[in-house]
Amino acid sequence: MKLDHFFPYRLAVLAEAVSRSMAQVYAARFDLTRDEWRVLAALAETSPMKTTALIEHTTMDKMRVSRALARMEEAGLIERQADPDDRRSQRLSLRPGGAALYRKIVPMVQAREAFLFEGLDAAERRALDGALDKLLQRARQLAEQG
Repeated sequence: MKLDHFFPYRLAVLAEAVSRSMAQVYAARFDLTRDEWRVLAALAETSPMKTTALIEHTTMDKMRVSRALARMEEAGLIERQADPDDRRSQRLSLRPGGAALYRKIVPMVQAREAFLFEGLDAAERRALDGALDKLLQRARQLAEQG
């Protein structure tokens, strides 16, 4: 087996390259880490959100989410409130500053995403979307099987 041709490795290399290219926007200009960007984007999509749902949605472990939340709360980007249905859980939401920051970053990362996809024609884009969906489904099946 050649590592450079092994699908999981190639996918990890691609994911890292894409992630780094996006991080150039929010890290240098807005002092956000990748984890904080994921939290910001997730909360912009669904807010308020329980901490457990945020962990699941971002696919990050509890410690990474906790660190991101602490830094973001200190910066005034998010707020935490006790969940009235479950006192052990918290409900997270963006504060106005967090929502404004998200609105500033989105066009920049969308422009980078568009640049990446300009290398594909419409048929290749549809094929990629379909292939990613199928591969994710198969990976989840394997994970369930143990």
